[in-house]
Amino acid sequence: MPVISGDGVFSHTTLGANDLPISTAFYDAALAPLGVNNLGPFGDSAVLYGKDKPALLVLCPGNGEAPSSNGVTIGFAAATTDQVDAFHAAGLAAGGTNEGAAGPRGHLPGAYAAYLRDPAGNKVCAYTFTAQ
Repeated sequence: MPVISGDGVFSHTTLGANDLPISTAFYDAALAPLGVNNLGPFGDSAVLYGKDKPALLVLCPGNGEAPSSNGVTIGFAAATTDQVDAFHAAGLAAGGTNEGAAGPRGHLPGAYAAYLRDPAGNKVCAYTFTAQ
């Protein structure tokens, strides 16, 4: 079992899932364009994602209650606008719902993003910044 650790502010992020296989299919598709990989299971009710180490756990809540993330958004870094576009398209094709099409965002100079809800209702986005 991999060790979860990091040098940044956070060691990892978790997102709840109602149906782990459906959420796994969504994240496998949506995160692949960003270079984020499925690193395998973590116990019986979670899947690990990351680039070179686990950073995101998608899991069925341990208390058995439905996941809830109203007001929470997890943002994934993208290197290019093409990656943001691919994240959005792949996520929609894998069962996500649109929460904001890929495109420029007026609140920050050069911001380009796309927003989705995963199959469990978690809000996720991919962001990059373009030259002005």
